[in-house]
Amino acid sequence: MPTTETAMRTAHLALLAWFALCGQALAQAGEAQPKVTDPHFKIAPGYLKRSDLPDSLALLGPPPAADSAALARDEEARRATLPLRNTERWTLARTDADLAFPQAADNFSCAMGVKIDARQTPRLYAMMQKVLSDFGLSTYGVKNKYNRVRPFVVHNEATCRADQEAILRSDGSYPSGHTAAGWGWALVFAQINPERSNELLKRGLAFGQSRVICDAHWQSDVDAGRIMGAATVARLQTDPTFLADMKAAKAEVKAAKAKRLPSTAECAAEAAALSAR
Repeated sequence: MPTTETAMRTAHLALLAWFALCGQALAQAGEAQPKVTDPHFKIAPGYLKRSDLPDSLALLGPPPAADSAALARDEEARRATLPLRNTERWTLARTDADLAFPQAADNFSCAMGVKIDARQTPRLYAMMQKVLSDFGLSTYGVKNKYNRVRPFVVHNEATCRADQEAILRSDGSYPSGHTAAGWGWALVFAQINPERSNELLKRGLAFGQSRVICDAHWQSDVDAGRIMGAATVARLQTDPTFLADMKAAKAEVKAAKAKRLPSTAECAAEAAALSAR
């Protein structure tokens, strides 16, 4: 028979073990992360903790319901892009779909009026990669809750990027993470280079519309993505590391304006594609 002291010690150790297990479970629950399907949003750690990101579940409603006027608008917007398939604008939408670097930086170099790259604008280049995670991750609360089916799946069609379709089939369509990134970048870039704000914001809007042209997103996905991109930019304004990087990026862009410029030919081709209707 165990002594009373031994029995008490055993019970005490069991109780401590139970508390430890409970604490571990609570910690794991508190750190639960949303499923993130798109690898582009894991290129670099973002500025914001997950708990500090804007909550898409609080900011957005559900995607359009079947037979609703909102879904009819989505279908109308999709049909309006059909004439653009296999045109220069379709090709640009294909390029916009690539959020990897250096292509993502190249997508905004013409609008910036400065070649954005790791050599000439290293802080800006790294900043783009960090905020990409913040923009993309801000969309996943609603993405995972509704897991909306993408238009190319509904209509049994191809997108402008066959290589991305396997990921897109398992990644919720609403809201558009690509659009959140494109619009978020444009808003940040307009702060960094206000003299080019119109060009940058126009490019950011077009970047989102590329997702509809590409048949990868519905128009309402794009509209909701812009909301999340803007909300994330607003939250970033309180982050001291982001603000320090933005200050450094402003200095880089100012110095770069007299140096290495984007290709005139590339910018002319981009402008021609964006003018397509």
